[in-house]
Amino acid sequence: MSETLTKGRRIQVANARPEDSGSGLARLPAGVMQELGLAEGDVVEIIGKRSTPSRAVLSYREDEGLDLLRLDGLQRANAGVGSGDFVEITKGETKAAQRVVLAPAQQNLRLQGNPDALKRVFSGRPLAAGDVVATAGQQQVDRDNMPPQLRRMFNAPAYALQEIRLIVVSTTPRGFVHIDATTEIELREEYEEARESRRADVTYDDVGGMSETIDQLREMVELPLRYPELFQRLGVDPPRGVLLHGPPGTGKTRLARAVANESNAEFFLINGPEIMGSAYGESEKRLREIFEEATKAQPSILFIDEIDSIAPKRGQVQGETEKRLVAQLLTLMDGLEARANVVVIAATNRPEALDEALRRPGRFDREIIVDVPDERGRREILGIHTRGMPLGDGVDLGELARQTYGFVGADLAALTREAAIETVRRFMPRLNLEEGTIPPEVLDDLSVTREDFLSAIKRVQPSAMREVMVQTPNVSWGDIGGLDQARLRLQEGIELPLKDPDAFRRIGIRPAKGFLLYGPPGTGKTLLAKAVAREAQANFIATKSSDLLSKWYGESEQQIARLFARARQVAPTVLFIDELDSLVPARGGGLGEPQVTERVVNTILAEMDGLEELQSVVVIGATNRPTLIDPALLRPGRFDELVYVSVPDRDGRRRILGIHTAKMPLAEDVDLDNIADRAHRFTGADLEDLVRRAGLHALRESLGVTQVTGEHFEKALADTRPSVTEEAEREYEAMEATLMQKARSADPIGFITPGMVTPKGGGKA
Repeated sequence: MSETLTKGRRIQVANARPEDSGSGLARLPAGVMQELGLAEGDVVEIIGKRSTPSRAVLSYREDEGLDLLRLDGLQRANAGVGSGDFVEITKGETKAAQRVVLAPAQQNLRLQGNPDALKRVFSGRPLAAGDVVATAGQQQVDRDNMPPQLRRMFNAPAYALQEIRLIVVSTTPRGFVHIDATTEIELREEYEEARESRRADVTYDDVGGMSETIDQLREMVELPLRYPELFQRLGVDPPRGVLLHGPPGTGKTRLARAVANESNAEFFLINGPEIMGSAYGESEKRLREIFEEATKAQPSILFIDEIDSIAPKRGQVQGETEKRLVAQLLTLMDGLEARANVVVIAATNRPEALDEALRRPGRFDREIIVDVPDERGRREILGIHTRGMPLGDGVDLGELARQTYGFVGADLAALTREAAIETVRRFMPRLNLEEGTIPPEVLDDLSVTREDFLSAIKRVQPSAMREVMVQTPNVSWGDIGGLDQARLRLQEGIELPLKDPDAFRRIGIRPAKGFLLYGPPGTGKTLLAKAVAREAQANFIATKSSDLLSKWYGESEQQIARLFARARQVAPTVLFIDELDSLVPARGGGLGEPQVTERVVNTILAEMDGLEELQSVVVIGATNRPTLIDPALLRPGRFDELVYVSVPDRDGRRRILGIHTAKMPLAEDVDLDNIADRAHRFTGADLEDLVRRAGLHALRESLGVTQVTGEHFEKALADTRPSVTEEAEREYEAMEATLMQKARSADPIGFITPGMVTPKGGGKA
């Protein structure tokens, strides 16, 4: 062996891709592999705070020219290093193991199973006592052009529906070994500490969709914990605390655990409500004791979950205990010694409820928002939760990520669990519950299909949306006829910017914020809003003025603010407000409207065009009395587009009749073209009623009828009248001509002309 190989090579560690997690691979640049005399599949020794073996493979294409060693979270933990650290790598050798003892890596996990299955899972994997290994990750690797050592290693995928982490308690012989056909595997039922082991229950590989947040947190937490001398040399105190806030289920607690593990720090958890004691001074004493323990065990991370429960605003609580506890927490955070290697991380989804004194530099120096993941983040999270899941060939995680808009990490975990339950439900008929064991051939066939995931999506609702009415609409453009002009304007204004926002940024224009659909009742305004939400792949929030108005002072404005906040959280969102005229009537019109509606108008104006930008949120309002709406809402920047949804023309009526009779057994004498010609001024709702009445007439003759005839439609036409009169149609056409001009008028009183106002208490136009 040459001098170069004996000496080894110093190289910087970086995170591997999520799909490499648990695979036991070390990705190296081609130049480094050549320098060390390595071929793909050879064993390398990674020397950090401790040594661990791995199989070398070439780096990712995007890493060409970079001197980086890519390791997953488990390997970084096994080597005792973090991302950004330097390690030494040398060419290694492994012996065939005679015996390997494995145990669960978590203390609360109890395992029973056939060790031979583990022999298949870890075949060819290099191991050392103290390493933590995972049962998942093997099935992610492309087997094309794979060296024989790696082909053996990835020959059998893991069949567990859940990733299981095991600790290598001991090996015979000692040192670096690999498992082959002759190795005896012993699986201990409960956790057993191996010497020099390091906790690796959660690493950065287990946290998806928040790479920017991780970078911010590492800068604030990991650097001062691992390199305190940097801050000492600069003559500044390291950060004391970081506040994580964001919607529930986005991974705040998991992220704090990952940082503690990756920085090799002791982790102390305070669940807010658990601190509260019944005796006088007991709560403060518990808090002091935990801070003392964290200071003794430094470097340490002290994580306070649900901090709003123990540190609320002192001016808004009645009890003295809460006020004393807030004061105690302030004192403890100020009392941390300048050189104490302790960082306090707190998490809450109600940052506005925290006492202001905590939210200043010296206590919580940085506030980091853990937001709802975007499509790429959802793809990463789904990859993490499906690591140990045998996926069917038709499962496309990218497709699932596109469909699960608004889902946070906890929702995606629930989705994969529901899909697994769906799989079990399918396989239940093949199981004999009396036997108590599952046949191996059933386990081998067990796989989660695309249909299982699609069924699960119907049952899992985004957690941020459970307080409001949210749905994924089932109406597509194919279900709408006769509204071509309105449909085209909605496609250009909503579907395009939600699907491809970069195109609008490239041209330097902003997409429309709001669309007002107006026209006679029954023309399909609500149907249009549902269809555009589905086609744009957006969440659809439907609300009515009765849901938002309250008799309590200020409650209506808060309801609207909460509604817009929810819409922002689960963007892309189409927010649909039906009967808009009753919610935002013109202010100062002398129509006797109570003051609450004026305040509601002001709130909606501020939400749509205020300081807080509406990103990927489109508001659609529907009304059949647009002249009553406050003109300030009808200017560009609020409801940019005023879309007239007219009574359908002859061709539109024919298409609508075709949609509503698609599932109806029609006799040969039914002429839909003739019916469309005669149904003058019929709206979509009128035509649906016409088809329904024709079916009823057929059923009246006989419950066993198999066809609806032309005579049944004749009777239905005799029973039905168009809901829009000629006078109302002319009035709406006049509105279309003058509405834009009136909307730009500065005089709200002059905007409402007597001929256009429906008397209060009267019916709709």
